[in-house]
Amino acid sequence: MVQIQKVWFVTGTSSGFGKRLVASVLNRGDRVIATARSLENIQFLRSLPGANPSTLRLMKLDIADNVETIQQVVDDAFSVWGRIDVLVNNAGYGLKATIEEGGSLAAMTQFQTNVFGVINVTNAIIPRMRERRSGTIVIVGSRSGWNPAMPPVGEKPIIHNMSNFGTLNITISGFYSASKAAIHAIGETYSTELAPFSIRVTVVIPGSFRTEKVLGQPMTIHKHVPEYDELRANAAQKFAALAGNERGDPVKAMELLVDVVRGEGKAYGKEWPMWLFMGKDAYRDVKNKCDRVLKTLDAWEDVATDLEFDNLY
Repeated sequence: MVQIQKVWFVTGTSSGFGKRLVASVLNRGDRVIATARSLENIQFLRSLPGANPSTLRLMKLDIADNVETIQQVVDDAFSVWGRIDVLVNNAGYGLKATIEEGGSLAAMTQFQTNVFGVINVTNAIIPRMRERRSGTIVIVGSRSGWNPAMPPVGEKPIIHNMSNFGTLNITISGFYSASKAAIHAIGETYSTELAPFSIRVTVVIPGSFRTEKVLGQPMTIHKHVPEYDELRANAAQKFAALAGNERGDPVKAMELLVDVVRGEGKAYGKEWPMWLFMGKDAYRDVKNKCDRVLKTLDAWEDVATDLEFDNLY
């Protein structure tokens, strides 16, 4: 079966998953509108195989901008090829802070990009997808949204050796984890709300992949608490040691994503996924979380479910 050429709108394409995704999409013969906060930082995309004015357009977009500005960029994007078939909400970043030291200001800053920005971009595109009764929305989340990145009780967050990378929990990522958990829930809700209009939604939940700038954010401290100094130092040591040693291959991850959207390759014949988990570590962490939840449900079921009125009917 001959595939119809799709038009992709991808946020955050200057590095990481975004730039790999653009390359994968072009390689399949589809078109891409690639966006980033700086046009200068994505000029290199023009040199990718298959890139030319008929397949690739670059646009400046800061998803943390106001609704009106985002809508104007999206309107301009629709005017390029007349439609957007696939939206990939990839742009985002990971703020590092303890909850107490970052406070609500850090939370709002993190959510402005990772949550509100995703909502604003998606809402700007939905009406025309709904009008056509067709479209695909991809939201890039994180395993941290399932496993809030804290060490087990009694375990000091210190690196022991390189072989432990597969089991380490990174600390001081609570705001990032919360933002990803929020966008996971929003993605699930979009899926239900948009299904009647034949708009598909999937939430990508990657583990640790070897991409640029993911671990490079500095610590955010709005209120210094000396008692967290050791925690921050140990966390910084973890991040520094992990950077560049992640086992996940981002090229393979984005090839899989394109397979899923196009229904070919490794995804051929498989059911559309509400969640697309990526990486052995993601599978491990999510399964462990589910096991803990089930264990708690079982342990407390007898008392936690015996809370209804006695005289119901």
